[in-house]
Amino acid sequence: MTAPASNPSDVAGEARDTLSAGATLGGKAAKPVTVHPYDFNRPYRISTDRMRTLEAIFERLCKSLEAWLIGRVRKQVEFRLLSVEQKTFGEFTQTLPVPCASFGFEIVNAGGQKGVINSGDLFSFFVVDRLFGGAGKSSALSRTLTVIERMTVKLVVERIGSLLSEIWMDYVPLQIEITSFESVPEMVQAGSRQDPVLVANIEFYADGESALIPICLPFGVLDSFFSSIEQQRVKPMSGSDDERRVTRERAEGTLRSTNVEVSARLPRFTLPFRMVLGLPVGGVMATPISADTPMELWVGDEPRYRGVPGRSGTKLALRITEDVDATSR
Repeated sequence: MTAPASNPSDVAGEARDTLSAGATLGGKAAKPVTVHPYDFNRPYRISTDRMRTLEAIFERLCKSLEAWLIGRVRKQVEFRLLSVEQKTFGEFTQTLPVPCASFGFEIVNAGGQKGVINSGDLFSFFVVDRLFGGAGKSSALSRTLTVIERMTVKLVVERIGSLLSEIWMDYVPLQIEITSFESVPEMVQAGSRQDPVLVANIEFYADGESALIPICLPFGVLDSFFSSIEQQRVKPMSGSDDERRVTRERAEGTLRSTNVEVSARLPRFTLPFRMVLGLPVGGVMATPISADTPMELWVGDEPRYRGVPGRSGTKLALRITEDVDATSR
């Protein structure tokens, strides 16, 4: 008698489970395959390299805005970049609080494409209270900004817009102009609900309280940034010979004054654990390594040179004897 045939779906399920568990195919272990869902309505457009660049761009924005605002409010504040995300404009408006404090801006040199900076209630009331002579401890109020409060906060938002233009200058020219204000998320108009946008979530922190300041940029104006295969990082120097010489000397001086972590390491060796446990503070440990054994000089997290330990006056020193081959790193 023959056994009844198995259900085809059961067979497929068993085969899939077997492959995911690392079954052998042709004598070799099958590598696990990770499958990520793909949304055809919103294709993922931010690569890992681009994400690093975006994070560096908005980190610069946070530091520049922090330095500028501290000089205006005379109080310690901090801005931190939480995340950079791709969303649709509809998803962005759904994350806005009710009421909101959303300033719409127009990118003049990009065919009038629009974006949004939401200052938030806590940050807005902090700015208003501090600029009008208060202690800056104003709690968040669930109401819309008055006309005077709106004009006061607009000064800070305009500064955010100018900083956005500065940090994007090397990638995409942006001429930002604040054009509108809305306190109802459904009334914020910067495109259709399905349009892809880039959202940078920045956290404002002061006196133990924090607030979220999302900045929404249209993807359309950033096409040249995302579509380029390799962003040009080094630009040819322009100007006269004297200007290029001064620029080069300044760049070389900055590079030479940069601090890097350098460490000298002994070759690996083994010791009984009881000897390690018995080491007192300031104790001397005997090793099986001879005194003339070469040491490795690490720059950052890479070995770059080999050398012999010694003294230079009253200081310990390392005389470099050879370069570590790049292929052996």
